Amino acid sequence: MADRPAEPEDDFPHGAGNPARSALRHAGYTRLAQLTDVTAAEVLALHGVGPKAIRVLREALAAEGLSFAGERVSE
Repeated sequence: MADRPAEPEDDFPHGAGNPARSALRHAGYTRLAQLTDVTAAEVLALHGVGPKAIRVLREALAAEGLSFAGERVSE
Protein backbone atom coordinates (compact mmCIF):
# COMPACT_ATOMS: atom_id res chain seq x y z
CA MET A 1 0.00 0.00 0.00
CA ALA A 2 1.55 3.28 -1.11
CA ASP A 3 1.81 6.17 1.30
CA ARG A 4 0.00 8.93 -0.56
CA PRO A 5 -1.44 12.10 0.91
CA ALA A 6 -5.23 12.02 1.22
CA GLU A 7 -5.50 15.40 -0.48
CA PRO A 8 -3.51 17.06 -3.26
CA GLU A 9 -0.42 18.89 -2.15
CA ASP A 10 -0.50 22.66 -2.00
CA ASP A 11 1.86 25.38 -0.90
CA PHE A 12 -0.65 27.55 0.93
CA PRO A 13 0.32 28.70 4.41
CA HIS A 14 -1.21 26.61 7.18
CA GLY A 15 -2.19 29.83 8.96
CA ALA A 16 -4.90 30.30 6.32
CA GLY A 17 -6.80 27.45 7.97
CA ASN A 18 -7.87 24.06 6.70
CA PRO A 19 -11.32 25.15 5.47
CA ALA A 20 -9.76 27.88 3.32
CA ARG A 21 -7.01 25.61 1.99
CA SER A 22 -9.60 22.96 1.17
CA ALA A 23 -11.81 25.53 -0.57
CA LEU A 24 -8.87 26.70 -2.67
CA ARG A 25 -7.98 23.15 -3.69
CA HIS A 26 -11.62 22.41 -4.50
CA ALA A 27 -11.64 25.51 -6.75
CA GLY A 28 -8.58 24.13 -8.56
CA TYR A 29 -5.83 26.15 -6.89
CA THR A 30 -2.86 24.24 -5.51
CA ARG A 31 -0.09 26.83 -5.71
CA LEU A 32 0.18 30.26 -4.14
CA ALA A 33 1.36 31.72 -7.47
CA GLN A 34 -1.98 30.76 -9.06
CA LEU A 35 -3.69 33.33 -6.84
CA THR A 36 -2.05 36.14 -8.81
CA ASP A 37 -4.68 35.50 -11.50
CA VAL A 38 -7.67 36.14 -9.20
CA THR A 39 -8.72 39.00 -6.97
CA ALA A 40 -8.92 38.78 -3.21
CA ALA A 41 -12.69 39.31 -3.55
CA GLU A 42 -12.98 36.25 -5.80
CA VAL A 43 -11.07 34.12 -3.29
CA LEU A 44 -13.10 35.54 -0.40
CA ALA A 45 -16.27 34.46 -2.21
CA LEU A 46 -15.23 30.80 -1.90
CA HIS A 47 -17.10 28.97 0.85
CA GLY A 48 -14.64 28.43 3.68
CA VAL A 49 -12.46 31.45 2.96
CA GLY A 50 -12.74 34.35 5.38
CA PRO A 51 -10.95 37.64 6.04
CA LYS A 52 -8.22 35.99 8.12
CA ALA A 53 -7.37 33.60 5.28
CA ILE A 54 -7.19 36.52 2.84
CA ARG A 55 -4.82 38.36 5.18
CA VAL A 56 -2.58 35.30 5.59
CA LEU A 57 -2.59 34.60 1.85
CA ARG A 58 -1.87 38.25 1.04
CA GLU A 59 1.11 38.19 3.42
CA ALA A 60 2.39 34.93 1.91
CA LEU A 61 2.04 36.34 -1.60
CA ALA A 62 3.87 39.54 -0.61
CA ALA A 63 6.71 37.49 0.90
CA GLU A 64 7.19 35.98 -2.57
CA GLY A 65 6.94 39.37 -4.30
CA LEU A 66 3.45 38.49 -5.57
CA SER A 67 -0.06 39.81 -5.03
CA PHE A 68 -3.68 39.06 -5.82
CA ALA A 69 -4.80 40.29 -9.25
CA GLY A 70 -5.31 44.05 -9.26
CA GLU A 71 -3.19 44.65 -6.16
CA ARG A 72 0.27 46.09 -6.00
CA VAL A 73 3.04 44.46 -4.04
CA SER A 74 4.18 46.83 -1.30
CA GLU A 75 7.92 47.20 -0.99
